[in-house]
Amino acid sequence: MSTTDLTVTALTDLLGADRVDTDPDLLRTLSLDRYKKYAAVHGVYEGPFPVAVARPRSTSDVAHVLAWATEHEVPILPRTGGTATEGGLEVVVPGTVILDCSGLDEILAIDVENMTATAQCGVPLARLEDAVREHGLTTGHSPQSQPVAQMGGLVATRSIGQLSTLYGGIEDMVAGLEAVFPDGHVARIKAVPRRAAGPDPRHLVIGNEGALCVVTEVTVKLFAYRPETRRYAGWLVDDFGVGAAGLREVMAQGYRPSVARLYSPEDAAQHSWFTDLVAGPDGSPTRNLVVMATEGPDLVSAATMAGIHEIFDEPAYTPVDADVVRDWFENLNWGPEKLAAEKQAMLDRPHVGFTTEVAIGWSGVAELYESVLRRVHAEFDRAGDLTMLGAHSSHSYPDGTNLYFVYDYEVHVEPREELTAYHLPLNEIVVEEALRLGGSMTHHHGIGKYRTPWTHVEHGSAYALLRTLKDTFDPAGIMNPGTIFPLDE
Repeated sequence: MSTTDLTVTALTDLLGADRVDTDPDLLRTLSLDRYKKYAAVHGVYEGPFPVAVARPRSTSDVAHVLAWATEHEVPILPRTGGTATEGGLEVVVPGTVILDCSGLDEILAIDVENMTATAQCGVPLARLEDAVREHGLTTGHSPQSQPVAQMGGLVATRSIGQLSTLYGGIEDMVAGLEAVFPDGHVARIKAVPRRAAGPDPRHLVIGNEGALCVVTEVTVKLFAYRPETRRYAGWLVDDFGVGAAGLREVMAQGYRPSVARLYSPEDAAQHSWFTDLVAGPDGSPTRNLVVMATEGPDLVSAATMAGIHEIFDEPAYTPVDADVVRDWFENLNWGPEKLAAEKQAMLDRPHVGFTTEVAIGWSGVAELYESVLRRVHAEFDRAGDLTMLGAHSSHSYPDGTNLYFVYDYEVHVEPREELTAYHLPLNEIVVEEALRLGGSMTHHHGIGKYRTPWTHVEHGSAYALLRTLKDTFDPAGIMNPGTIFPLDE
């Protein structure tokens, strides 16, 4: 009996035949995530392919599968919503089993008094959000992938949402969780407002990208839902650095808008609501755009917006119609329809768009933006194929912000060559510049498998702590090989 047959037989014994799938088309599809979306839409799947998809019904099932896999050194790739963008869900080791936990999809509790909700890892964020809104509450978490993302993946990738400047990232929202480690140990971290009982074990799990454990249950904080108090505003500004200075002042003054963004001209223009706003006399994009939104208790929302207006009441900033900003914001999310439309567009035309997001202190924002654009135009040998190159800041803090570099290009190579011809060299320039200027190589998309060449540089002397976690919790190295931790170590 082959190794693959032995694996399938063992999984069937553990879970039942109806919980193990070996359909070749499914295995090809699940061998990639959105990092290779252009190749995938053109039917290019070069493997390695997983040998099976295992679908546990319970935390106990997850524990049994992981313990068996550790004993037999079978690679495991945990998966829920499947919206990863950095190769974290890509199979790179032969013999891998996809552990699809999306079937653990029960909302376990909505605690209105304590303002928390508990859900299994496969619960779609949109469904949880709809459920808590019936109680006048919200998770406050609104990533662009909200219609399709699931709770386990959001926690495992340390995700962030469009309203983060007010509500925080997922790490600020998680009150407690349950996770299963490779030896089958189930760790339950209780939900409490705060505690000082040693290092916080939540942060061994949040952001681990399936390289240490599997998130099976999450308890998140809730907030009052007040959409009627949202206020919007926007300003045009000639210089990207001046726009960033305005964002910094908002944060430095202690204001907490729900949305605080700065778009370069090219990035703003790709949003149809903003195309004419940022256009110069010849119709090409020439002006940067700042957008703001506030919400919460009406008096707080109003006062926050009033304070923001005071900051931008300067000759350098030209106000725009707030209704335009509202219309843009209400159409940001990507559901199944937009994903399908993107796939069709890539089939209709050899053209694709990608992003690389990083984090940087305020003092380095303008230099990072300018240096990346300068290097791309000077060093990228296919710069002539670019149809758009820009950036935006979408998540800000008192000590800095993120920059989300966005690049679209015509593809003049075979689909299987697109990654190495375009995406990898562009991604490399952005990451190198962020690290050179003292920033982080990733703000919220994670390391996945395509930023591991810089994991050591990112963490420096602290990398030894991460490596110790991997060696301690996953000594057999079965958990999502190649993610976070380079394969060649």
